[in-house]
Amino acid sequence: MGIRMSSTMSEMNARLRPQKIAGTPLTHRFPLVALILSLTLGLAACATPEVARGVNDPYEAENRQRHQINRDLDQYLLKPTSGAYGAVLPEPVRQGVSNFATNLGLPSVILNNLLQGKIDDAAHNSVRFLFNSTIGLGGLIDIGTNNGLDLRDSDFGETLYVWGAREGPYLEMPVIGPTTTRDFFGKVVDTVIDPVGWTLKSPERYIPTIASTASRVGDRYRFSDTVDSVLYESADSYTQARLLFLENRRFELGATTQDDIYDQYEALYD
Repeated sequence: MGIRMSSTMSEMNARLRPQKIAGTPLTHRFPLVALILSLTLGLAACATPEVARGVNDPYEAENRQRHQINRDLDQYLLKPTSGAYGAVLPEPVRQGVSNFATNLGLPSVILNNLLQGKIDDAAHNSVRFLFNSTIGLGGLIDIGTNNGLDLRDSDFGETLYVWGAREGPYLEMPVIGPTTTRDFFGKVVDTVIDPVGWTLKSPERYIPTIASTASRVGDRYRFSDTVDSVLYESADSYTQARLLFLENRRFELGATTQDDIYDQYEALYD
């Protein structure tokens, strides 16, 4: 009798122990996520949707210093690495790595679709994820796009925009590059609430980071001429990078039209 009760108590204690996801106890992770979401909801409640115009760059001096750091990192690390990466791996392999990284990021995209109330996009991306993860061999082959299920991309920066949070000052961060306060906070939240990061354990949970880094190196090789033109051939690479980022990001969010972008370029060169 005593042995049976002891065994039963042990089983109950085992069930009540905090379970871990990706090495982090759920009891620690849930309050952190709840805090982040409550803060972002509070920020959104304090603002109304806006269409950003012009350049808000009160930290330009600090941003230019970080821009130089990023230029040095690119010149001495990323550019040579991407050149070797592109020379060693054929294009189909590089594309497969990029497809794999994009597929691993889809659960986070779907979560943001839901947070924005875009149920159709969430369903569309879910079917794409299912096809690419199975028939597409874990995403190495982009079956979805080949069958009309193109990626409907999103992130928490866009979620904040939909909720009404303002763009905030322009920032350039080491390694990350050009961003805004809204998008930088969005990147942090995306990292914390990423469903893939929740489910994988060590060492598998490092796979998305490795795949994303490899994909970024591949992108640097693929768009080498464009990046070199901005960073090393323009009269002011900081101003050029800032303009390109802001207008491209606003266009992605639907905050500007193509005509607005042309107007900004004309104003710059005038």
